[in-house]
Amino acid sequence: MKGSCILRGLAAVLLFVAGSSPPAAALQLAGNVSVPAEELALGTIELPRPVLADGQALPAGAYDVHLTSRTASPETAGTLGELERWVEFRQGGAVMGRELASIVPATEIGDIAASAPPASGSSRVEVLRGNDYVRVWINRDGTHYLIHLAVG
Repeated sequence: MKGSCILRGLAAVLLFVAGSSPPAAALQLAGNVSVPAEELALGTIELPRPVLADGQALPAGAYDVHLTSRTASPETAGTLGELERWVEFRQGGAVMGRELASIVPATEIGDIAASAPPASGSSRVEVLRGNDYVRVWINRDGTHYLIHLAVG
């Protein structure tokens, strides 16, 4: 099953690179995950403590999280760049910080996280074991966005 998901994702990327246009709204990739091609508001979260986002201090508080169209660069070996995208943490429309988010389809989230996912359309912010990291977990229509931030 995973092999067929990887092949579908690879075929989608090859078609995209070869010049075939993906749908304007989303690119369908491995594991039946639909990745939006453009910016997408993911929701509002509450950070319980100060963290570091891309090495910059991000104070505790409420933030609107937005997925950008920017992918991770350079691409990590063995991954699809479209599944590693930058998100912005905004307050009052101003970008306060940025960090990479891993995009995981519902069919594969059990391989990534041991705890039950948040309900579709909701999020969860967790301080991880050892109190060194905060995980922001957003479930948007069955696609999971995982953002890991160092406590700062």
